Amino acid sequence: MTDKDMRWHAPLYERIDEWRRTKPSSFHVPGHKHGEMLELLDDVDHSVAETFRALMTMDVTELSVTDDLHDPTDAIAEAQRLAAQCYGADETFFLVGGSTAGNLAMLLACCNPGELIIVQRNAHKSVINGLALAGAQAVFLSPQRELQTGLDGVPSLFDVEEALKRYPQARAVMLTNPSYYGAYIDLTPYSALIHEHGKLLLVDEAHGAHYGHHPDFPRSAIQAGADAVVQSTHKTLPALTMGAMLHLQGDKINREAIRHSLTMIQSSSPSYPIMISLDIARAMLDRLGASMFEQGIRRADSFRRWVASNEKLPFEVIDGSKHRIIERMDPLRIVLRDTTGCLSGYELQRQLEHRGCWVEMADPVYVVLLIGAAVSERDIGRLQEALSEIARKCIFNEGIHASKDHDSSYNNARSDAYINEAIDLLSKHHEMESLAMEDQLERISEPILFSRSGVDGDSIEQVSVAVAAGRIAAEAVIPYPPGIPILYMGERISAKAAAYIAKLAGYGARCQGAMDPTMKTIAVIRRS
Repeated sequence: MTDKDMRWHAPLYERIDEWRRTKPSSFHVPGHKHGEMLELLDDVDHSVAETFRALMTMDVTELSVTDDLHDPTDAIAEAQRLAAQCYGADETFFLVGGSTAGNLAMLLACCNPGELIIVQRNAHKSVINGLALAGAQAVFLSPQRELQTGLDGVPSLFDVEEALKRYPQARAVMLTNPSYYGAYIDLTPYSALIHEHGKLLLVDEAHGAHYGHHPDFPRSAIQAGADAVVQSTHKTLPALTMGAMLHLQGDKINREAIRHSLTMIQSSSPSYPIMISLDIARAMLDRLGASMFEQGIRRADSFRRWVASNEKLPFEVIDGSKHRIIERMDPLRIVLRDTTGCLSGYELQRQLEHRGCWVEMADPVYVVLLIGAAVSERDIGRLQEALSEIARKCIFNEGIHASKDHDSSYNNARSDAYINEAIDLLSKHHEMESLAMEDQLERISEPILFSRSGVDGDSIEQVSVAVAAGRIAAEAVIPYPPGIPILYMGERISAKAAAYIAKLAGYGARCQGAMDPTMKTIAVIRRS
């Protein structure tokens, strides 16, 4: 066996594959019995059995030969050890509940009821749920924002230091990097500062599972010195949906507390197909290294050049090299907008879907596309054809005849107005409009105590969003995707927040869990 062959080692997959080849008789869960129950389907449904049978043969339970995620001693333990080695962590845990499970576990392990943590405001909703489950207090830091694009990065290093000085009792700082849009900032100076103050750095790196594995990729948060990092392996690597990893390093974080938290929030019957896919994704990284991403990087670059060089194409790809705050944009992620202002991000998404191109997410201005490591030339060609057709039928047919090198004064004015609206829309409801030091009080919130109990229904009323400013929110407002709350339960609604929610409703955005799905009204605490 060559050295290269020896590098392909997926112990959990190999163990279960070897076991299933013995054709075992199942007298245990799951009920599909290695997929044999599908044989009850008639011939009309034969395709169902064909599709799922292979997957079900790998879907097992905790047997003496399959190991136990919550007490790993054999194949799962080895698979997690190899994952830690691959990512440069001291210890890695497989997650079958996505990065959500990792975020919950980090917060439960690091915060006792009433204790305080410093959190980046534009955090995923799982962070907010973790704070509620922990009964913790949070001080929120507004992110830095690129005024040219409206895209957010992490809070400034100055703000983090100011918050640490103001709240020395804080247990940890939790940051989100990269953003859903692929905006990245090197966390090395943040790690140094936070550790200098004796605090933990927790990082939600859900969208950066591939970071650190190619020279064109940014450094990972583990490489930057974070204590605990969550990554959604399923987002950018070949793992099944909900497959994620939690990486730990150093002796500052309580690993036993992490382990205990994971047993509380993850199923006692974890999915073996998901765990196997994590093992295979890691094995592919070890085997292929940087070459695993060459095709995706090359085709993403080719697409960017195609957009930039096509003078008649009214689209723009956001380029991280031109920004002051955002250091880099993910090479495998495309953030695209219509420069004429004819199509919102939501409408551009709908037009692409109509032509068979399904994007990751949209907002009032942008669509976000994940190119992926193995994107085909056919798919890139289909995307280019779709955008060319959208330009012809949906933009220029409306009487707009602009090009990148020759715009009419009408279109110049329209485009300028559109850019200004984009900045306003993507500012969300942050009160900060500049990075001046005198604005610190607006960028660092007062502590907010989170509770898992929610709000008594008798104390809630629905009011029009138009008159909601100044009231206390009785629900969170969470556009999904990306799942980042605009408004937290118990937070006073600012005029800016109310205006932004009204604009989102006008665009047809979808908000998870809202009592009024149209978002024309919002739940608030009833005045006594």
